[in-house]
Amino acid sequence: MSGFRVGVDIGGTFTDIVLLNDQGRLFTKKVSSSVGDYSRAIIEGIGQVFEEHGLAPHDVEEVLHATTVASNTILEHKGARTGLITTKGFRDILELRRLRMPRLYDLKWEKPPALVERYLRLEVEERLDEKGNVLIPLKDKDVEKAVDRLLAEGIEALAVCLLHSYVNPAHEIRIKEIAERRAPNLLICISSDVLPEIKEYERTSTTVINAYVLPVVQQYCSRLRADLDRAGVKASLHIMQSNGGLMTAEAAAEHPCNIIESGPAAGVVGAQALARKMGLSKIISFDMGGTTAKASIIENGEVTRSPEYAVGAGIMIGSRLLTGAGYLLKIPAIDLAEVGAGGGSHIWIDPAGSLQVGPSSAGAMPGPVCYELGGTEPTVTDANVILGYLNPMHLCGGEVRINAKKSWEVFEEKIAKPIGQSVENAAYGTHRIAASNMIRAIKAVSSERGRDVRDYALFAFGGNGPLFAAVLAEALQMKRIVVPPSPGVFSSFGLLYSEIEHHYSRTFWRVLRDTAPVLIASELDRMKMNAFESLKRQGFAKSHAKVQCAASLRYKGQSFELTIPIPGDRVTKRTFAELEEAFGQEHERTYGHRAGPDEPVEIVTLQVIGRGVPDKPRVPSAIRIDRPKSANLTKRRAYFGPGPGRGWMDVPVFTRSDLKTKKKGPFIIEEYDATCVVPIGATARLDRFGNIVMDLPATKR
Repeated sequence: MSGFRVGVDIGGTFTDIVLLNDQGRLFTKKVSSSVGDYSRAIIEGIGQVFEEHGLAPHDVEEVLHATTVASNTILEHKGARTGLITTKGFRDILELRRLRMPRLYDLKWEKPPALVERYLRLEVEERLDEKGNVLIPLKDKDVEKAVDRLLAEGIEALAVCLLHSYVNPAHEIRIKEIAERRAPNLLICISSDVLPEIKEYERTSTTVINAYVLPVVQQYCSRLRADLDRAGVKASLHIMQSNGGLMTAEAAAEHPCNIIESGPAAGVVGAQALARKMGLSKIISFDMGGTTAKASIIENGEVTRSPEYAVGAGIMIGSRLLTGAGYLLKIPAIDLAEVGAGGGSHIWIDPAGSLQVGPSSAGAMPGPVCYELGGTEPTVTDANVILGYLNPMHLCGGEVRINAKKSWEVFEEKIAKPIGQSVENAAYGTHRIAASNMIRAIKAVSSERGRDVRDYALFAFGGNGPLFAAVLAEALQMKRIVVPPSPGVFSSFGLLYSEIEHHYSRTFWRVLRDTAPVLIASELDRMKMNAFESLKRQGFAKSHAKVQCAASLRYKGQSFELTIPIPGDRVTKRTFAELEEAFGQEHERTYGHRAGPDEPVEIVTLQVIGRGVPDKPRVPSAIRIDRPKSANLTKRRAYFGPGPGRGWMDVPVFTRSDLKTKKKGPFIIEEYDATCVVPIGATARLDRFGNIVMDLPATKR
């Protein structure tokens, strides 16, 4: 066996590994994440797959990786000691931010500390106007003084962001030249290279984040490459970007701001690919792991991307006006809503006596109480063990052994008795509260953005996604659930569908209808050429490269934009009319209204996506899954809540292959890497792609 491609996704609790070859042979592995040295779990997990299935390192031709190392660096404030040089008068832009608060009535809320302390933020006297004309020349002497002062403070990286440098980068380039001459080994990031776009705070924040995580990501990529080489795996290494495309490890080490939200993107890409195969045009992906649950929306076969997102903002959902938490990145990313609810989420009682779930988590260590790894606080996993949804003896084919008795004991002592409930009712209440938290994420990407969630199928994966999918769909009146093969490691599987992508953006601020089409066409052609050249360097000829163009638009006077695809291959006056109409429709769908036809529309940013097209499909149409069998019981007692016709039931426990004929719930589907609960009245079957398709009883709208 040879020609295997490896997908690796690191989560807060588990590291998921999949290996797939051209013949559709698939191996999967789930190992505990090695906090502190994430590459160790990768090498050990791949080694275990080799040993179990008789593979050798030379059988691997490509390694695809989704990593949390960049985001963790920011969350833990363990990045480089970074200095910032900016235009005089803009020293405090990282503190001022956008003057918005995520919690309007919380007077105690404090913005996160700037990644660059004030004494490491220095100004130089220079000025450009909005067209890039020099108003105040840059003086080399001022730059030398600022650089020397920052070097004396021991900075490890330097960010440079000057006013209007997105139009004319000459002053930033000069600062970089001076800094390189005085400190050849210093890591330097200039905003005209990182983000050549309008808006000073966004550009400064993005450039600072890039510099802040740069040495950490470089070290991580270098260590992983060295570890793979020592293990004999000489295959190419690609990293998942936040936007859903792949980039080389070398490119990621140069622009790490593109991989901050690397992990969550992979599952959405996999869901998109399978939905296209199934002919589903509208789905909501739902990924629930051990620490968080994430939702995203896919329409007409395309993922939805956000033009910006905040790192460390906590729960990344809610009104678009309630922003301001975390550290802003003006980088396109797959649009995700996230809540702190996973299998390891702690269950606790607040001072008012109410039951709460998360956002704190037991993580990989010590894990849920039933894992017997030192955990003492009840978790969502413990609740699901009590309810009989999870195998009461072991998980992951016996690799994770559990003690159900300990779950009962901790729930009785810390949850059930304090709230005056039976253990099973307390556990069921926990299950429903966790579900209600996750419903907020699904609504954030659907109903809160003008979509009727009932028109979408729920695509559930992650170690806990299939277990909660039915209760979520019932509450939201969704009719169909899809659970893909290998759902517990599906984010890793999604990596195998991903393609090499390069995203380019440039500010092009004009009133759309007053602009000559040739100006936009010329700028797009230059950006397309950059995309083709980058893809050519990675082995993709022009015939195997395709580009997509888009524009960020807004009504004149607005502060924020919506991104609209540019139709056709040529830009004409008709293109402008189509863009304005598409923008008006999206504005109405998103915000509930649109302006009249006389209201001018501004184009703010042009965007180009260059994508490498492989010679053959990235994933074979037929897949054979080789993995350890979970030790299934034929029946299990499970609790479906209080009320007539509910309570404790003896339900069948099936494997995925048992669903070749349609079956009616309630029952449980148990797999190596996940468990799916089919509720009372629902039906489930396998489709021709091996997906579990669950249909829920119809409800009145």
